[in-house]
Amino acid sequence: MAKSQPSWVKKATKSVFTLKTFADDGSLIGSSNGFFTSANGDAVSNYTPFKGASRAVVIDATGKELPVVSIVGVNDMYDVVKFRVSGKTQPLIISSTTTPVGSQVWLLPYHEVKNVPVGTVRKAETFQKEYEYYTIAMTMPANTVSTPLINQAGEVVGMMQQPANDKDTLNYAVSARFADSLKISGFGMNEATLLLTKIKKELPDNIKDAVLALYMASSRQDSATYASLVEDFIQKFPKAADGYLYRAQLKANENDFAAAENNMEIAIKNSTQKDDIYYNYARMIYNKNLFRADKPYDSWSLDKALEQIRLAYTLNPQPTYRQLEANILFGQKKYNEAYDIFMQLTSSNLNGPELYFSAARCKEMLKDSTAMLALLDSTMNCFTKPYLKEAAPYLWARAQARMQAKKYREAVADMNDYEELMMANINDNFYYIRHQAEVEGRLYQQALNDITRAIVMNPKESFYYAEKASLEVRVGLYDKAIATAKESLTVDPNDSDGYLFLGVAQCLKGNKKEGIANLQKAKELGNLQADKLIEKYK
Repeated sequence: MAKSQPSWVKKATKSVFTLKTFADDGSLIGSSNGFFTSANGDAVSNYTPFKGASRAVVIDATGKELPVVSIVGVNDMYDVVKFRVSGKTQPLIISSTTTPVGSQVWLLPYHEVKNVPVGTVRKAETFQKEYEYYTIAMTMPANTVSTPLINQAGEVVGMMQQPANDKDTLNYAVSARFADSLKISGFGMNEATLLLTKIKKELPDNIKDAVLALYMASSRQDSATYASLVEDFIQKFPKAADGYLYRAQLKANENDFAAAENNMEIAIKNSTQKDDIYYNYARMIYNKNLFRADKPYDSWSLDKALEQIRLAYTLNPQPTYRQLEANILFGQKKYNEAYDIFMQLTSSNLNGPELYFSAARCKEMLKDSTAMLALLDSTMNCFTKPYLKEAAPYLWARAQARMQAKKYREAVADMNDYEELMMANINDNFYYIRHQAEVEGRLYQQALNDITRAIVMNPKESFYYAEKASLEVRVGLYDKAIATAKESLTVDPNDSDGYLFLGVAQCLKGNKKEGIANLQKAKELGNLQADKLIEKYK
């Protein structure tokens, strides 16, 4: 202990505080120290107590409790956090220079003491090219983690780190300039370290970074936290269009279309890039009509969406805007106009499978199946074998179209490719549908294999057994048909199809007595085919 303490000690102790953090249920999570770095409530401490916390407070030297309102920045490696409290505060002055090795430094505890601990700088190692990590010859008193380390001039040079044990004669402090420099970047809003605390995060001061942070937060934050962040953005940047655009989307998601419309009008008014706002407005209205048609809002018609996207294209002729225009026209059942735009866009930088597929849908609605199939071929020509997974939806669409056009073997070929891509997601219904195409394409063995797979995947579906037995009868496998029908009846004893195909197979096998008896049971269970078959085999 120093025999006499520097003159700045009494004033400096007013800048040091105790930190307490709490869980959702109000229970105490952690306690530490820290100090203020600005008069507007900026403060630093160690981050560990914030992990899992939903609320935090600091208690200053006068005993006044100040709530923590936001996290400004975090570094988990050095266990440092910068945050902001509500109210005016008395800061320490942060040294702008490195404290030389051999200099005396003082550790300032939370409360005023007669003799503050004094130590000597043994090392000042540089990290991140501009900050210091100090090794101090000093024994730290208990409960002084995150207290300030101060030089002879009364300027804070470092923040004390957690010692390995209480008896260490060498301890460490991380640069106070580093702690005070912490901020959340645009990409940082979703960092795992930040997500460890539920306390609100401060948006960056730079608007571009703040917009990026808002975008990044939309995918990871819960809805209430994200909505609060949007409000913070609007408060921080009231003249920026982005906040109103994001709030409009939130309101639209809540089916509050009047509030969404009001926010979009403000966004248009504030925007310096109005084409982007018009585009987003058109897309919002289009999505409302597509996915929330059951929620009436007369002001948001597809006509208005069309008006907005055409305003966007007039200001900035982007192909993306034309694509949305075509989608809106399709929604209005103006299939020829939509088709023309989709095909024009195949000569733009958007050229790809989605455009040909959209054009194919137009031709489908216009009942032009020949043109539709040709466009689906063009869709698949955008891919090369071996296909990647993004080709799967288009393969399935062409398979369905080929089935409708009675091109069954070609449909099966597409389904085979689809199966190879989507094996992990294939279900019994897929094998049933492919079995249908194979039956029509006279690929009977493949059809039997697929209906058997469907049964293995869903053995409680009696309909599949009927389909299998029917096919076995058709190809003359009467013994197998009898076995399949009996298996069906173990699944559902009241399945009329089970009795029907059992009876037919038995009759064809020469056992008409039992066969007709089973057909009679099918009739009694309401099977409409049974009467004709009874007459036939009698």
